[in-house]
Amino acid sequence: MNIISKEFHFSASHQLHGLKEGHPCGRIHGHNYIVKIFLSGEPNKDGFVQDYGELKPISQWIEDNLDHKHLNDVFDFQPSVENMSKFLFDMWKKDFPLLSAIEISETPKTNCRYED
Repeated sequence: MNIISKEFHFSASHQLHGLKEGHPCGRIHGHNYIVKIFLSGEPNKDGFVQDYGELKPISQWIEDNLDHKHLNDVFDFQPSVENMSKFLFDMWKKDFPLLSAIEISETPKTNCRYED
């Protein structure tokens, strides 16, 4: 089986509620996020697991809904990378059945990967 991936980037702010007093993530702050999607399968007759051009709706959704937004206003849950990665996986799985994982990075040193 082949696994392909594609990255999408956006910048946004968020604030995580309920953390201990003084925790830096409890303040409003921002990140330059990287969303990396993974698709798994065998190549089709054209040699692709999936044509990267068919992923344009994901790019457009991120641009329209996440880029330069305050994520607490976008989601009705705590906007941690753990919660967002599962939400995005569940949202896109029906349209992209080969989707096998989503990884979101907040910083170059931290990320979360959700796999089904």
